Amino acid sequence: MTKTDLKNFTLPGLEAFLSGKGKERFRATQIFKWLYQKDARSFAEMTNLSKELRAELEETACISNLEPAMVEVGADGTRKYLFLLEDGSGVESVIIPDEGRNTLCLSTQAGCAMGCEFCLTGTYKLTRNLTTAEIVNQVCTIRREVEVRNVVLMGMGEPLHNLDNVIPALQIMIDGNGLQLSNRRVTVSTCGLVPEMARLGREVTVNLAISLNATTDELRDRIMPVNRRYPLKELLQACREFPLPSRRKVTFEYVLLGGLNDTLDDAKRLLKLIHGIPNKVNLIPFNEHEGCTFKAPTREAIDAFHKYLVDRNVTVITRESRGGDISAACGQLKGRLA
Repeated sequence: MTKTDLKNFTLPGLEAFLSGKGKERFRATQIFKWLYQKDARSFAEMTNLSKELRAELEETACISNLEPAMVEVGADGTRKYLFLLEDGSGVESVIIPDEGRNTLCLSTQAGCAMGCEFCLTGTYKLTRNLTTAEIVNQVCTIRREVEVRNVVLMGMGEPLHNLDNVIPALQIMIDGNGLQLSNRRVTVSTCGLVPEMARLGREVTVNLAISLNATTDELRDRIMPVNRRYPLKELLQACREFPLPSRRKVTFEYVLLGGLNDTLDDAKRLLKLIHGIPNKVNLIPFNEHEGCTFKAPTREAIDAFHKYLVDRNVTVITRESRGGDISAACGQLKGRLA
């Protein structure tokens, strides 16, 4: 008999599972806290449950866990974890230290189907979606070593292409009986799956980041195939309609590709595109990698682009490359033992 992995359940889901066994609802909260606040990896540890209930759970349920197959540490303190899943698929997570607070970049799929031209991950075709448990377990495993306060779903895969598993994982992360992360510190990034953006906004409250990277449909069609389905006009309208809590902003991620999208004309168009949307902009200088013809922007181009937006009262962060020496920088995750 296949055992049920309890880490695939939100708290209401766990309540329903136990109710089906004739158990009281409060048992679900007890178990949930053991899983996510006490990091229990066996039912034997759950000492406030009866021996009978623990024995019954042993027969029908399991608690999954991830152990890293490899950990690489960059010169700047960035740590990249490679996890091998039960079917042999590999995914990577990255912890980025920054002024005393760590940001964990999670993967949601093995490979990716979006095919963005500048992204190394996109060259590895989609193998499969990660389960809710596999997403959550990246957090559980890494916070055994370091404190995790900020989580971004920006690793391998397109999170909105796997919403059936991503939304429950997010709910577990921000549940007061679960991983207890503030929803202000959880961000989901998308390349622009418009219908799924609406569903995400309806079902869970988190921050939204848009991987934009071009200011014309012509260029975005070329470097991001998703734009052929959901062009800029539709994408930006979806951003305007996304339910943001008070004082929150949509983050627009913009990978600067040398000589391609890094001119002042691009900066001017970007300003027009995001006008009327509560926004902040992350500029990400492209990380060159083998087999890709795109080039990194010059320092002068980066600074001029940044200055143009700042001078017009846009909140802008130019993200310095982190973890490039261990292929942990933006767009470089590949999930391979190599």
